[in-house]
Amino acid sequence: MVDEESLVGFVAGGGRLSAPDNVTPRYRGELMRLMAIFVDSEMAGASGFADCINLAPGLKERITATRIVLEKFDHARQVLELMEQFGANTGQYVGAHPWSSRLDRSVNLGPRRTDGDMRLNVFHYPINGWVDAVVMNCLMGQATVVQLDELTRGSYQPLADTLSGILPVERRHAELGEQGLRVALDRGHDRTDAQASVNYWYPRVADTFGSSASDHFDQHRKYGLRQKGREELLARWQSVVHPMIEGFGLNVPTRVR
Repeated sequence: MVDEESLVGFVAGGGRLSAPDNVTPRYRGELMRLMAIFVDSEMAGASGFADCINLAPGLKERITATRIVLEKFDHARQVLELMEQFGANTGQYVGAHPWSSRLDRSVNLGPRRTDGDMRLNVFHYPINGWVDAVVMNCLMGQATVVQLDELTRGSYQPLADTLSGILPVERRHAELGEQGLRVALDRGHDRTDAQASVNYWYPRVADTFGSSASDHFDQHRKYGLRQKGREELLARWQSVVHPMIEGFGLNVPTRVR
Protein backbone atom coordinates (compact mmCIF):
# COMPACT_ATOMS: atom_id res chain seq x y z
CA MET A 1 0.00 0.00 0.00
CA VAL A 2 1.22 3.48 -0.85
CA ASP A 3 2.30 5.68 2.07
CA GLU A 4 0.89 9.12 2.83
CA GLU A 5 3.98 11.12 1.88
CA SER A 6 4.36 9.37 -1.46
CA LEU A 7 0.67 9.86 -2.30
CA VAL A 8 0.71 13.58 -1.46
CA GLY A 9 3.83 14.08 -3.56
CA PHE A 10 2.35 12.10 -6.45
CA VAL A 11 -0.88 14.09 -6.65
CA ALA A 12 0.97 17.38 -6.09
CA GLY A 13 2.82 16.64 -9.32
CA GLY A 14 -0.46 16.15 -11.17
CA GLY A 15 -0.70 12.39 -10.69
CA ARG A 16 -4.05 10.62 -10.85
CA LEU A 17 -5.06 7.63 -8.76
CA SER A 18 -7.01 4.86 -10.44
CA ALA A 19 -8.18 2.29 -7.89
CA PRO A 20 -8.95 1.81 -4.18
CA ASP A 21 -5.67 -0.04 -3.66
CA ASN A 22 -3.74 3.09 -4.68
CA VAL A 23 -4.99 5.32 -1.85
CA THR A 24 -4.12 5.80 1.82
CA PRO A 25 -6.70 5.55 4.64
CA ARG A 26 -6.77 9.35 5.07
CA TYR A 27 -7.23 9.95 1.35
CA ARG A 28 -9.94 7.30 1.31
CA GLY A 29 -11.76 9.06 4.14
CA GLU A 30 -11.88 12.41 2.33
CA LEU A 31 -12.78 10.80 -0.99
CA MET A 32 -15.59 8.76 0.56
CA ARG A 33 -16.93 11.87 2.29
CA LEU A 34 -17.05 13.75 -1.01
CA MET A 35 -18.82 10.87 -2.74
CA ALA A 36 -21.30 10.41 0.12
CA ILE A 37 -22.21 14.10 0.06
CA PHE A 38 -22.87 13.86 -3.67
CA VAL A 39 -24.88 10.63 -3.49
CA ASP A 40 -26.94 11.72 -0.49
CA SER A 41 -27.64 15.13 -2.03
CA GLU A 42 -28.76 13.58 -5.32
CA MET A 43 -30.96 11.09 -3.46
CA ALA A 44 -32.51 13.79 -1.29
CA GLY A 45 -32.80 16.29 -4.14
CA ALA A 46 -34.51 13.80 -6.43
CA SER A 47 -36.83 12.59 -3.69
CA GLY A 48 -37.89 16.11 -2.76
CA PHE A 49 -38.37 17.18 -6.37
CA ALA A 50 -40.45 14.07 -7.05
CA ASP A 51 -43.06 15.50 -4.70
CA CYS A 52 -43.23 18.60 -6.94
CA ILE A 53 -44.02 16.79 -10.19
CA ASN A 54 -47.78 17.13 -9.75
CA LEU A 55 -47.36 20.81 -8.86
CA ALA A 56 -46.14 21.53 -12.38
CA PRO A 57 -48.63 23.62 -14.37
CA GLY A 58 -48.61 21.57 -17.56
CA LEU A 59 -47.87 18.14 -18.98
CA LYS A 60 -44.61 19.28 -20.57
CA GLU A 61 -43.36 20.59 -17.23
CA ARG A 62 -44.37 17.37 -15.48
CA ILE A 63 -42.47 15.29 -18.02
CA THR A 64 -39.42 17.53 -17.59
CA ALA A 65 -39.59 17.27 -13.80
CA THR A 66 -39.93 13.49 -14.01
CA ARG A 67 -36.85 13.28 -16.25
CA ILE A 68 -34.82 15.40 -13.81
CA VAL A 69 -35.79 13.08 -10.94
CA LEU A 70 -34.84 10.00 -12.95
CA GLU A 71 -31.48 11.43 -13.97
CA LYS A 72 -30.60 12.53 -10.45
CA PHE A 73 -31.29 9.05 -9.11
CA ASP A 74 -29.08 7.66 -11.88
CA HIS A 75 -26.28 10.06 -10.96
CA ALA A 76 -26.48 8.80 -7.38
CA ARG A 77 -26.26 5.23 -8.69
CA GLN A 78 -23.13 5.93 -10.71
CA VAL A 79 -21.18 7.38 -7.79
CA LEU A 80 -22.58 4.79 -5.39
CA GLU A 81 -21.01 2.12 -7.59
CA LEU A 82 -17.63 3.79 -7.03
CA MET A 83 -18.26 3.78 -3.27
CA GLU A 84 -19.05 0.06 -3.47
CA GLN A 85 -15.50 -0.53 -4.69
CA PHE A 86 -14.32 0.86 -1.34
CA GLY A 87 -16.59 -1.48 0.61
CA ALA A 88 -19.73 0.64 1.01
CA ASN A 89 -22.87 -1.42 1.64
CA THR A 90 -24.82 -0.18 -1.36
CA GLY A 91 -27.56 -2.78 -0.94
CA GLN A 92 -28.88 -1.02 2.14
CA TYR A 93 -28.09 2.53 1.02
CA VAL A 94 -31.40 3.50 -0.56
CA GLY A 95 -33.37 2.64 2.56
CA ALA A 96 -30.85 4.11 4.99
CA HIS A 97 -32.55 7.51 5.33
CA PRO A 98 -35.95 9.10 4.66
CA TRP A 99 -34.68 11.01 1.63
CA SER A 100 -37.88 12.99 1.08
CA SER A 101 -38.05 14.22 4.69
CA ARG A 102 -37.77 17.96 5.22
CA LEU A 103 -37.52 20.29 8.20
CA ASP A 104 -39.80 23.22 8.94
CA ARG A 105 -39.52 26.07 6.44
CA SER A 106 -38.49 28.47 9.22
CA VAL A 107 -35.42 26.43 10.25
CA ASN A 108 -32.06 27.94 9.36
CA LEU A 109 -29.20 25.45 9.57
CA GLY A 110 -26.52 27.69 8.07
CA PRO A 111 -23.43 25.81 6.89
CA ARG A 112 -23.23 23.50 9.93
CA ARG A 113 -23.77 19.80 9.28
CA THR A 114 -26.75 17.93 10.68
CA ASP A 115 -26.70 14.45 12.16
CA GLY A 116 -27.62 11.52 9.96
CA ASP A 117 -27.21 11.46 6.19
CA MET A 118 -24.63 13.54 4.35
CA ARG A 119 -26.96 15.57 2.14
CA LEU A 120 -26.17 19.25 1.74
CA ASN A 121 -28.29 21.25 4.16
CA VAL A 122 -30.23 22.91 1.33
CA PHE A 123 -31.96 19.55 0.81
CA HIS A 124 -33.36 19.61 4.34
CA TYR A 125 -35.61 22.57 3.50
CA PRO A 126 -39.13 22.09 2.09
CA ILE A 127 -40.29 23.40 -1.27
CA ASN A 128 -43.36 25.62 -1.29
CA GLY A 129 -45.06 25.32 -4.68
CA TRP A 130 -43.96 25.06 -8.29
CA VAL A 131 -42.31 28.48 -8.66
CA ASP A 132 -40.44 27.94 -5.40
CA ALA A 133 -39.23 24.64 -6.88
CA VAL A 134 -37.92 26.19 -10.10
CA VAL A 135 -36.24 29.05 -8.22
CA MET A 136 -34.49 26.51 -6.02
CA ASN A 137 -33.56 24.51 -9.12
CA CYS A 138 -32.14 27.64 -10.81
CA LEU A 139 -29.94 28.58 -7.88
CA MET A 140 -28.92 25.13 -6.66
CA GLY A 141 -28.51 23.85 -10.21
CA GLN A 142 -25.87 26.48 -10.91
CA ALA A 143 -24.16 25.73 -7.58
CA THR A 144 -24.02 22.06 -8.54
CA VAL A 145 -22.45 22.92 -11.89
CA VAL A 146 -19.76 25.06 -10.23
CA GLN A 147 -18.89 22.41 -7.65
CA LEU A 148 -18.98 19.43 -10.03
CA ASP A 149 -16.82 21.27 -12.55
CA GLU A 150 -14.22 21.67 -9.81
CA LEU A 151 -14.39 17.98 -8.85
CA THR A 152 -13.95 16.79 -12.44
CA ARG A 153 -10.30 17.86 -12.09
CA GLY A 154 -9.78 15.78 -8.96
CA SER A 155 -6.99 13.29 -8.41
CA TYR A 156 -9.17 10.16 -8.21
CA GLN A 157 -9.60 9.39 -11.90
CA PRO A 158 -12.69 7.14 -11.73
CA LEU A 159 -14.65 9.82 -9.84
CA ALA A 160 -13.38 12.60 -12.11
CA ASP A 161 -14.44 10.61 -15.18
CA THR A 162 -17.87 9.79 -13.73
CA LEU A 163 -18.57 13.39 -12.76
CA SER A 164 -17.40 14.59 -16.19
CA GLY A 165 -20.23 12.54 -17.68
CA ILE A 166 -22.75 13.78 -15.10
CA LEU A 167 -21.84 17.47 -15.39
CA PRO A 168 -23.55 18.20 -18.76
CA VAL A 169 -26.79 16.66 -17.49
CA GLU A 170 -26.70 18.72 -14.29
CA ARG A 171 -26.00 21.82 -16.37
CA ARG A 172 -29.12 21.04 -18.36
CA HIS A 173 -31.12 20.69 -15.13
CA ALA A 174 -30.06 24.21 -14.14
CA GLU A 175 -31.07 25.52 -17.57
CA LEU A 176 -34.48 23.84 -17.27
CA GLY A 177 -35.02 25.52 -13.91
CA GLU A 178 -34.23 28.87 -15.49
CA GLN A 179 -36.63 28.16 -18.35
CA GLY A 180 -39.34 27.12 -15.90
CA LEU A 181 -39.06 30.37 -13.98
CA ARG A 182 -39.09 32.39 -17.20
CA VAL A 183 -42.29 30.69 -18.35
CA ALA A 184 -43.97 31.22 -14.97
CA LEU A 185 -43.14 34.92 -14.93
CA ASP A 186 -44.18 35.38 -18.56
CA ARG A 187 -47.52 33.81 -17.67
CA GLY A 188 -48.01 36.44 -15.01
CA HIS A 189 -46.83 34.77 -11.82
CA ASP A 190 -46.58 37.27 -8.98
CA ARG A 191 -43.04 38.67 -8.98
CA THR A 192 -43.30 39.44 -5.28
CA ASP A 193 -43.81 35.73 -4.64
CA ALA A 194 -40.89 34.84 -6.94
CA GLN A 195 -38.72 37.38 -5.13
CA ALA A 196 -39.64 35.79 -1.80
CA SER A 197 -38.41 32.44 -3.13
CA VAL A 198 -35.14 34.00 -4.30
CA ASN A 199 -34.70 35.62 -0.88
CA TYR A 200 -35.32 32.27 0.81
CA TRP A 201 -33.13 30.03 -1.32
CA TYR A 202 -30.22 32.31 -2.17
CA PRO A 203 -28.49 32.25 1.27
CA ARG A 204 -29.27 28.55 1.74
CA VAL A 205 -27.67 27.66 -1.58
CA ALA A 206 -24.71 29.92 -0.75
CA ASP A 207 -24.24 27.84 2.40
CA THR A 208 -23.63 24.73 0.26
CA PHE A 209 -20.18 26.11 -0.53
CA GLY A 210 -19.24 25.38 3.07
CA SER A 211 -17.76 27.29 5.95
CA SER A 212 -14.55 29.30 5.79
CA ALA A 213 -13.62 27.67 9.10
CA SER A 214 -13.80 24.12 7.69
CA ASP A 215 -10.52 22.27 7.26
CA HIS A 216 -11.94 19.94 4.59
CA PHE A 217 -10.98 22.32 1.76
CA ASP A 218 -7.37 22.21 2.95
CA GLN A 219 -7.44 18.42 3.01
CA HIS A 220 -9.02 18.30 -0.43
CA ARG A 221 -6.31 20.54 -1.86
CA LYS A 222 -3.63 18.47 -0.14
CA TYR A 223 -4.96 15.33 -1.83
CA GLY A 224 -5.62 17.00 -5.18
CA LEU A 225 -9.36 16.38 -4.90
CA ARG A 226 -9.98 20.06 -5.60
CA GLN A 227 -7.95 23.19 -6.15
CA LYS A 228 -10.20 26.15 -5.41
CA GLY A 229 -11.36 27.34 -2.02
CA ARG A 230 -14.81 28.22 -0.75
CA GLU A 231 -14.63 31.93 -1.51
CA GLU A 232 -13.51 31.43 -5.09
CA LEU A 233 -16.23 28.87 -5.81
CA LEU A 234 -18.89 31.04 -4.18
CA ALA A 235 -17.79 34.05 -6.23
CA ARG A 236 -17.98 31.99 -9.42
CA TRP A 237 -21.55 30.96 -8.57
CA GLN A 238 -22.52 34.55 -7.82
CA SER A 239 -21.06 35.70 -11.15
CA VAL A 240 -23.55 33.38 -12.86
CA VAL A 241 -26.68 33.76 -10.75
CA HIS A 242 -26.59 37.52 -10.13
CA PRO A 243 -27.10 38.43 -13.82
CA MET A 244 -29.68 35.64 -14.08
CA ILE A 245 -31.72 36.96 -11.14
CA GLU A 246 -31.54 40.52 -12.45
CA GLY A 247 -32.50 39.30 -15.91
CA PHE A 248 -35.78 38.11 -14.44
CA GLY A 249 -36.41 41.60 -13.11
CA LEU A 250 -35.76 40.41 -9.56
CA ASN A 251 -33.33 41.65 -6.92
CA VAL A 252 -30.21 39.87 -5.69
CA PRO A 253 -30.52 39.49 -1.89
CA THR A 254 -28.14 41.82 -0.11
CA ARG A 255 -27.65 39.72 3.01
CA VAL A 256 -25.52 36.61 2.65
CA ARG A 257 -24.46 34.66 5.71
